[in-house]
Amino acid sequence: MKPRPLLWLPLLLALGNAQASSTLRCNSNLISLDDTTSEVLEKCGEPVSRADLGFREVVDRYNMRNEVRVEEWIYGPRNGMYQFLRFEGNRLRNISSKRSN
Repeated sequence: MKPRPLLWLPLLLALGNAQASSTLRCNSNLISLDDTTSEVLEKCGEPVSRADLGFREVVDRYNMRNEVRVEEWIYGPRNGMYQFLRFEGNRLRNISSKRSN
């Protein structure tokens, strides 16, 4: 039985979306996961909103437990989209977008 090309399409689209969410273009600059808050500020400027979400416990590679601050920054709207950046311990951990209403 021969695999149908249309069955692969959703998988390929999902992989494309995963890659797109690991970077964000700010004017002529590019930010990516693991950038620091100061790097993002330098490249993108001040966000329209900052929210302190509290703390999260993380375990490092030496099995030490630490609490890190969690923040969410919002940029936009740019072309009708808001960008949500989540920082944990001053490092960019997640980039997501949502269309404005």
